[in-house]
Amino acid sequence: MDDEIAGTLAGVGSRLAGLRTQRGMTLAELSGATGISVSTLSRLESGGRKPTLELLLPIAAAHQVPLDELVAAPPVGDPRVRLRSRTSHGMTVLPLTERPGGLQAFKMLIPYRGDDPDPRVHEGYEWLYVLDGRLRLVLGAHDVVLGAGEAAEFDTHVPHWFGAADRGRSVELLSLFGPQGERVHTRAAPRDR
Repeated sequence: MDDEIAGTLAGVGSRLAGLRTQRGMTLAELSGATGISVSTLSRLESGGRKPTLELLLPIAAAHQVPLDELVAAPPVGDPRVRLRSRTSHGMTVLPLTERPGGLQAFKMLIPYRGDDPDPRVHEGYEWLYVLDGRLRLVLGAHDVVLGAGEAAEFDTHVPHWFGAADRGRSVELLSLFGPQGERVHTRAAPRDR
């Protein structure tokens, strides 16, 4: 057995005893809550019995703590994904995809800037989904405001501009962008027959 695992298992008993004492429970009360005999609980706490899942799961449930807290499992590494955002003209853009080419996903936070729309065109196809706030979208002859939960899609060859619609409030949105005109493939639910 690996030394790190053996060390982790050796420390379980004292953690169990400390948690039970901290909770103000007797061995008899914990036994009643878990269905594990007092003698088995005592041997677990003293290190005389090796901890198993069958014993630790009911104890964790009785104390309402995650199993990791009972065993103080060694860390498995930092699970956080660290994406790098960029800021341009006050707008924060966080890429959600890292692969080159094809459909790209972004999360955007756009503060209200109060500037006049300046529609532009470029290659591609875009799909926008508003997460929070209100988005003003100028698309060709259309000038619309989208609220949270609303979406729009358009060919970026059409002159377009978008920004926060409300003074003093940012808008948060997801953008799917196909630089070569790729579109999002949607599937409809089958009809009931």
